[in-house]
Amino acid sequence: MGDKVVIHRYEVIIIGGGLTGLRAALQVFDAGFDVAIISKVNPLRSHSVAAQGGMNASLGNVKGPEGSIDSWKNHAYDTVKGSDYLADQDAVERMCREAPKTVIELEHMGTVWSRLENGKIAQRPFGGAGFPRTCYAADRTGHNTLNTLYEQVNARKIPIYDEFFVTSLIRDQGRCTGCTALEFLKGEIHGFVAKAVLMATGGFGRIFNKSTNALINTGDGQSLTLRAGVPLKDMEFVQFHPTTLYGTNILITEGARGEGGILLNKDGERFMERYAPDSLDLAPRDVVARSIEEEFVQKRGFKGDYVQLDIRLLGEERIMERLPGIRQISMDFAGVDPITEPIPVQPGQHYSMGGIDVDINGRTSLEGLYAAGECACVSVHGANRLGGNSLLETVVFGRLVADKIIEDVKEFATPPKKLVEKVIKTSEDHIEAIIQSKGLENQFNIKDMLNQTMTTKFGIFRKEDSMLKGLSDIKKMQEKISKVSLKNKDRKLNHALIRLLELQGMLLLSEVVAIGAIKRKESRGSHKRTDYPERDDENFLKHTLVKREEEDMIVSYSPVNLGMFEPEERVY
Repeated sequence: MGDKVVIHRYEVIIIGGGLTGLRAALQVFDAGFDVAIISKVNPLRSHSVAAQGGMNASLGNVKGPEGSIDSWKNHAYDTVKGSDYLADQDAVERMCREAPKTVIELEHMGTVWSRLENGKIAQRPFGGAGFPRTCYAADRTGHNTLNTLYEQVNARKIPIYDEFFVTSLIRDQGRCTGCTALEFLKGEIHGFVAKAVLMATGGFGRIFNKSTNALINTGDGQSLTLRAGVPLKDMEFVQFHPTTLYGTNILITEGARGEGGILLNKDGERFMERYAPDSLDLAPRDVVARSIEEEFVQKRGFKGDYVQLDIRLLGEERIMERLPGIRQISMDFAGVDPITEPIPVQPGQHYSMGGIDVDINGRTSLEGLYAAGECACVSVHGANRLGGNSLLETVVFGRLVADKIIEDVKEFATPPKKLVEKVIKTSEDHIEAIIQSKGLENQFNIKDMLNQTMTTKFGIFRKEDSMLKGLSDIKKMQEKISKVSLKNKDRKLNHALIRLLELQGMLLLSEVVAIGAIKRKESRGSHKRTDYPERDDENFLKHTLVKREEEDMIVSYSPVNLGMFEPEERVY
């Protein structure tokens, strides 16, 4: 620790530099407030950059069945049905109403969308949607939108503290007044004082061992808020994308099937005809992922557990125009040219429907702390997210939650600096204890064990006895991690230290996922229990809340906000 304590003061601090964080920063800055972004990577390396397929909006540029025109109500219905009726319908309505304006706003900022021949923004079909409403930029939609927002942030010279790892939130008399963060380069803890803090840190997919998520997706925002006494919501609902590249689990966009690609088993059979006769390969992700797993169980998959995604029928010109990134990924990482050969694919963890418990305005139970994007659970996705809705959520709620922050900070008093030095000291002591530890455990062995446990015990199919064993194993790993020692004792550029801090949080989140999954004795959306195969609206049409008190996880439930769509059987 240096002799000088470094403390920064802003009106608003945003933790996370992906689409949600950047869009929120623009809104706050343009309203005349002093805002800064903290990110553990350069914003252009945020996981938003990896999003491929597109962003849903009822523009109606491509007509639906029998020439029908899309509407926000159609979008909302598909979203609520896709969620297996666990989504909060007021939040869904808000997102779907805002969608067209959001896509056009991004276009005006500089996002280059793919175009129809008439010049309008192109839209493709996606799973679980009754209309072609997914706006896209070839198969690099996240890349295009992230670069657009980053350019806008840079043009405004909004401060970005990148390669900073947030270690704790500062609480003062029931209010969040900032955070502390470890600067990678110098190994020093900085204090950040603010009237409001927005959590925009993305998902936690790296608790699983087959994931499309970037290595940075370790759920830091969720674990920070859990430690600060804020509940997490619906964490048992984890999405497995049906098509990730066999061997590496790099995402193969749903857009490949939206363009007309089909799934084949080892017998050359289009097996989705058996599981979703109407929607086929464009059934929702949970349905397709389970169908592929069932093909493996029935020994109809290829050796090593994969099926084939065949896009050859699209032809070279269309593949090069609309799926150039997928072709490149297939060639580089599987040695397959999808113009002439099918792509080997298998399900892999992809998204977190659950997250930090927030209201429709992104407010948590801790005053001054807000959350938006994948790290939050405003519950527009419920038990299963439709493809094309995640990019939409990041930008819509990045803006809307920022608007609420702008409104609230006018009423918040400027927080004193008195607590910051004390919290910095606590973070310093925690890191010093890790560095000086002489335990015999290896953190990377623990992480491998965690990944294996989560994938085998809390994957696509779940059962009580194996989940209880998984929870027991997680508890043992939590004990082991206190006995880890680092070979590198230097504070500067110590990436093993960062990985260990991440792993501490991941073990907490894994416990929350496990508890929620064990207690939810039904099957709904992505949560498929072989011992409780049916949806149970009478007992479980409700959100799971898990709060940490002392060392205990306390489970409670809250009602789902129903609305214009009554729960019905979910058939595709």
